[in-house]
Amino acid sequence: MTLYSNYPDQALVNIDTYAPALLQDGESFLVGAEIGDGWLHPGASNYTFIVELLSEQGKGLGVYKPQIGEAPLRDFPAGSLYLRECATYELSKALNWRLVPPTVVREGEAGIGSLQLFIPNQNNSHYFTFFEEHKEELLQLAVFDLLINNADRKGGHCLLGIDGKIWAIDNGLTFHLEHKLRTVIWDFAGEKIPDNLVSDMRNLHFQLIEDTEKMKISSYLLPMEITSLIERLDAYIEKPELPSPQTRRDLPWPLV
Repeated sequence: MTLYSNYPDQALVNIDTYAPALLQDGESFLVGAEIGDGWLHPGASNYTFIVELLSEQGKGLGVYKPQIGEAPLRDFPAGSLYLRECATYELSKALNWRLVPPTVVREGEAGIGSLQLFIPNQNNSHYFTFFEEHKEELLQLAVFDLLINNADRKGGHCLLGIDGKIWAIDNGLTFHLEHKLRTVIWDFAGEKIPDNLVSDMRNLHFQLIEDTEKMKISSYLLPMEITSLIERLDAYIEKPELPSPQTRRDLPWPLV
């Protein structure tokens, strides 16, 4: 495996890549695939590589974020962002919401980190370009970001896949103990959380109370972070309403 600083983005976007029908298939692909060459993504704040993946299931691409490449942050524990990427995927899976691409912990050329399945997407698409056509999915994502306490949901952290589905990426700044919600998705402020989503939240709440240690998310977060997640679930099950922004700090910058 060789990591390159140049990024042949057009070649990567057009590659014939592995597309699993089930999330579990995507996980097994990521776990078992050989990691090939990688290219540094030019727009990422932390070291992020697009890497080639090859297995008996096919060839594909992954997004490799090594722990060693995480920039130190004042308000998040050092070296924890790759684990939060994985925890976010596990929560999406536990809710059965299918918002986050399969994400696992893998050892790569630059050491341990997260490896996420690359989603072929429509060039230059982001939250503001596809909002009108995908309001239902984006409302679900707004609720999801409340639960994970997402401190950095920029417009470009939502992708429109070539399959027409919305995917949430760049989920490392999540699960903080304190309220950190910072997002561009405020269009649903004041709206009621749909009953079907509240039902999924109740099911997740039950799982976390009864079988936390059996849930994979518990291996990525501290016990107090799980407790904080349960408290957020309690709050939004009790009052299923999307909040409104309070200050300008509730918006990330840049917006995309």
